[in-house]
Amino acid sequence: MFLTAVLRRGRVPGRQWIGKHRRPRYVSEQAKQNMIRRLEVEAENHYWLSMPYMSAEQERGHAAERRARAFEAIKAARAAKFPPHRFAADQLDHLNVTRKWS
Repeated sequence: MFLTAVLRRGRVPGRQWIGKHRRPRYVSEQAKQNMIRRLEVEAENHYWLSMPYMSAEQERGHAAERRARAFEAIKAARAAKFPPHRFAADQLDHLNVTRKWS
């Protein structure tokens, strides 16, 4: 039993990347640099977003007209794709060929 434990010492049971007894993932220097770069970008984004260009009063309703125009354009495009109305009189008019009027 001791010989088996010695020979199987470095084995990770089951799936090696998930679970309770998983293989530890080592952090490389490149991974550290990438994380630092991402954190710096996030800090810069936080800085620029903390100082808005417009005030809350200016921002409220500033795009209402543009959104209304876009909605009207979508509505018009949808109406253009809608087929024209069909009437029963037009659809059945070919049956009146042999009809005799007195």
